[in-house]
Amino acid sequence: MGNPLVVDCLKKIVYNISTNFEVEILNIECDKDHFHVIFKAKQTLDIPKYINSIKTISSREIRRNFPEVKEKLWKDAFWSRSYFLATTGQVTLDVLKRYVDNQGK
Repeated sequence: MGNPLVVDCLKKIVYNISTNFEVEILNIECDKDHFHVIFKAKQTLDIPKYINSIKTISSREIRRNFPEVKEKLWKDAFWSRSYFLATTGQVTLDVLKRYVDNQGK
């Protein structure tokens, strides 16, 4: 995600979707082929639905607004089917934010 306009678009989409799901974004940064989000949510959040919404909407919107991105996709897939999610019990929020802030640097 080297194009800053694509990165900004992705961040806006994540913020908008998160608002709809009542999720508070604490930090978000993009690296070359993935992004990290630190968020706070209610225990009742349907996480797979939330992640799927982000993937579906961002893929559609970024392809529509940045057609050149399609040339860089693997088998026409914008996102992989998987995602990684971890809770933050072992580290402080400041440590996580520093890690996310340093992505792509």
